[in-house]
Amino acid sequence: MESQKFEIVSENKPAGSQPEAIKKLTEGINRGKKIQTLLGVTGSGKTFTIANVIENVQMPTLVIAHNKTLAAQLYEELKTIFPKNKVEYFVSYYDYYQPESYIPTTDQYIEKDSAINPKLDQMRLSATSSVLGRRDTIVVASVSCIYGLGNPENYLGFRFSLEKGMQIKRKDLLLKLINSQYERNDMDISGGKFRVKGDTIDFIPPGFENIIRVELLKEEIDRISELDKVTGKKIGEWGQFIVYPARHFVISSDEFQEVEDSILSQLKTDLPKLGSLESHRLNQRTKYDLEMIKETGYCKGIENYSRHFDRRKEGEKPYCLLDYFRGEFLIVIDESHQTIPQLHGMYKGDKARKKNLIDYGFRLSSAYDNRPLKFEEFEEYIKKNKTIFVSATPGYYEKANSKEMVEQIIRPTGLLDPEVEVREGKNQVEDVTNEIKKTIKRGDRILVTTLTKKLAEELSEYLSENNIKTRYLHSEIDTLERTEIIRELRLGKFDCLVGINLLREGLDIPEVGFVGILDADKEGFLRNDKSLIQTIGRAARNVNSKVILYADVLTDSIKIAVEETKRRRKIQDDFNRKNNIIPKTIIKPVKEKDVEVTDIKHIPKKEIPNLIIELEKEMKDFAEHLDFENALRLKNRIGNLKKRLKS
Repeated sequence: MESQKFEIVSENKPAGSQPEAIKKLTEGINRGKKIQTLLGVTGSGKTFTIANVIENVQMPTLVIAHNKTLAAQLYEELKTIFPKNKVEYFVSYYDYYQPESYIPTTDQYIEKDSAINPKLDQMRLSATSSVLGRRDTIVVASVSCIYGLGNPENYLGFRFSLEKGMQIKRKDLLLKLINSQYERNDMDISGGKFRVKGDTIDFIPPGFENIIRVELLKEEIDRISELDKVTGKKIGEWGQFIVYPARHFVISSDEFQEVEDSILSQLKTDLPKLGSLESHRLNQRTKYDLEMIKETGYCKGIENYSRHFDRRKEGEKPYCLLDYFRGEFLIVIDESHQTIPQLHGMYKGDKARKKNLIDYGFRLSSAYDNRPLKFEEFEEYIKKNKTIFVSATPGYYEKANSKEMVEQIIRPTGLLDPEVEVREGKNQVEDVTNEIKKTIKRGDRILVTTLTKKLAEELSEYLSENNIKTRYLHSEIDTLERTEIIRELRLGKFDCLVGINLLREGLDIPEVGFVGILDADKEGFLRNDKSLIQTIGRAARNVNSKVILYADVLTDSIKIAVEETKRRRKIQDDFNRKNNIIPKTIIKPVKEKDVEVTDIKHIPKKEIPNLIIELEKEMKDFAEHLDFENALRLKNRIGNLKKRLKS
């Protein structure tokens, strides 16, 4: 296993509350404290504090976030802080996912339908291979990390080493790649695929952008090179290269008979429990899947047979990402007040959906064991390792279980929590529009939160009609596009972002100078004291920041949120006066463009005609320079925009 020390590369040094927090958390881990909590206010540099703790304790680390947007942001931050180490990203690889289900009342079977994002798929595989291959690895994951994954021992068993001078026949090397689920494609090589030309074999391993080329000479490896995928230019040479499987569910042909026997045994047990129609359906489906696995090594829904592949007993917990870590590791649960409840609820929701599929003969009963971890199973990893909960508003679980509660209230920048004002909700839309226009004049950006998707969409259209460049961030926009929309807000391509729950934790946007919270007095999950404090915190990175809560009733949640904000402002203000610190807005570079935004539901209709004009000009420029691929991409996007205008 490669060994390299975690090393922070940054001009910044710990400041404010950070040095004391780093010291306490590090000492806690070294003294064997299993669970600690970092209570850090927004903008206090919690990520930088955790990075310093990682460098101090030198432990492989899993960072869990409760949504993909936050996970993407943490991933980018930690990659910047640790450029010499492995920082990986592990989230659900679906751009779109409709789970398999059955509705008995209407006799409607809904087949699993999904669109897998190949880039996210490769990033997941890269994460597991890095964790298995080297200790200096940080994986930033969403809560999908507790879902079932292939047995890491099977996965490890299929890795193989290639070395310069190694004796190996061409057909044996190709067989090794095929057994590790690589697919041959001599026309288009991408992640998990290989191509062959004479005694030269090219392949792209999980997580690699570039091509690995193996050149054979008389059944001996003459050279292992790394090539740029686009230009084919040689980047360097490898003396040795470890090849990891292209999929997480892998099994050898020798072992398949045992797996097949186990599945058929389960089928024999399940069939008598069903009616004639259901048993016929289950028998046909199971045997078809077995044939597919036997012939291709894969079938649709193969994860439903994971218990048999893993040789697990009924009810035994599935393997997941956490099992790929070797030895003791550090678990960081970000925004824990949100993440812990999510981890609690995932198992029950999954089981309820599977019940109908099993009862009506669509799946074997062993499909129950293709599931996320139960919370008590997840707790076992907490007990075996070291855990830090991170939140500005820790929940009951964190407070009850932490051996150390470390506060990080003082910001190195001297920034105070924003001023908070409560206004009547009667004319909230008109008032928030006026505040948005004032904020735009001074060059800042705006976040507005609503309670419902319908209101968010209507408000986006209304603001657009009032000549305010607006976008709507909603749950239907895929992971990579959300990140790009936030990037465009920071760049000033639009001024106001409207959303519901997506605007609370982890949106690090220093350009935001105003946050408007509509219907702040509607008590509930989105308007309790913790949610309000988190939302207020979105404006804590800008010296001109201001927050307005629109409410006709001063609820207990509003009172708690306002008082806590005042308390934190006073602590920071006292520190600033004592140390002669003048607050400054955080300056944070905007990362390079990562993905072309193709979703159009976030764009108000009024802005579409102007956008079409811009895109048509870009399309013509691409066509004139013979870049027909990009021209066609823009043509398709223009077509979608025109359809939306007509709808």
